[in-house]
Amino acid sequence: MLAVLVVLLAAGVFPLTVLAGQSLLSNVGQVVTFLPIAAVGFLVARHQPRNPIGWLLLACATATLLSADATLYVWLVYRLGHRLPLGPVAVLLAMTWTILFLTLPLVILLFPDGKLPSPRWRWVLWAYLAAVLCLVVSIYVAVVSTIVAHDVRIDASGGLTALDSPSGRTAWMSAVPVVIFPVLGAFWLSFVGRLVLSWRRTTAERRQQLKWLLSGSAISLVSGLIGNFIGVFDPHAPAAVQAVISFINDFGFVALAVCVGVAILKYRLYEIDRLISRTLAYAIVTGLLVGVYAGLVLLATQVLTIKSPIAVAGSTLATAALFSPLRARVQRLVDRRFNRARYDADRTVVAFAARLQDAIDLDGVRADLVATIHGVLEPAHVSVWMTERR
Repeated sequence: MLAVLVVLLAAGVFPLTVLAGQSLLSNVGQVVTFLPIAAVGFLVARHQPRNPIGWLLLACATATLLSADATLYVWLVYRLGHRLPLGPVAVLLAMTWTILFLTLPLVILLFPDGKLPSPRWRWVLWAYLAAVLCLVVSIYVAVVSTIVAHDVRIDASGGLTALDSPSGRTAWMSAVPVVIFPVLGAFWLSFVGRLVLSWRRTTAERRQQLKWLLSGSAISLVSGLIGNFIGVFDPHAPAAVQAVISFINDFGFVALAVCVGVAILKYRLYEIDRLISRTLAYAIVTGLLVGVYAGLVLLATQVLTIKSPIAVAGSTLATAALFSPLRARVQRLVDRRFNRARYDADRTVVAFAARLQDAIDLDGVRADLVATIHGVLEPAHVSVWMTERR
């Protein structure tokens, strides 16, 4: 039922956006973001119903999409002046986005089996819930006070002025984020720190799960920094650019949820080493090639003052010629550090192939082959079948 509700809420964003006269690009990002999160939560809840992480992800998607629908409804009532029923209720429902402060951090704390790591963390959990409750209660007290006073005002961005620009009866709200957000940030750092400190004393499988989680967290952090940097660099960007910025920010949440789902369900769990090494390798190669290309273009056009398109074409060809050898070398260096098992296996296979070129004794080749397979794959049993050529 919860999954059906998520789909209905996601579908409701489109007609409400059209009625509100807003751009679809500015609102469809939340649908694109939280539908995958809901899908991951649904899969985890279906396969592991006793694991609260799946239900937390579903609740996160449901509350956020409900907030998106309610925000558009509030815009219709209080910004455009449509006489629609249940306007105050919509204002209250528009604040359900605050559940993000509860769900996603708890996913990190309870990862991967939904259980607290030790009884001592029970006090940390209750303290964190108390801090979140203070934030949520403060927001709803401010919202209710504006509803009672019939002073609901919506700014041009669709936000409630009582929260975005508090003044008068809600002026005290300006101090709430200053006090509560540092406390919440300290809790979030402690949740991540627990996972990092537990690395050495966990099993090999749990380490793979932690790799997935930390990879998703890194992607989420990087996408958030990029999106915020672009937004600060050009705060008055067009609607299309703002939509791209929003998508970049929200993409981090999707990556985090997908990585959590893969880690919990253990689907192709051990591919994370290869994904990490490939991602790092291509990121490094891309950065190096961009730097080389920019350097060659500047050298040709600014230093040598070659003003013809040949300079740019020559720089492009030189950069393309560097791709394959540079990628191979960077991939070896990255595999040596982040995918050691594959690196050692490749070295063993290359060494065996080199010995095979000079081998003439069939029994020796067979023994060497068995030893190589044992060293790389560690099988319980190895058999070699050979047929005589007639």
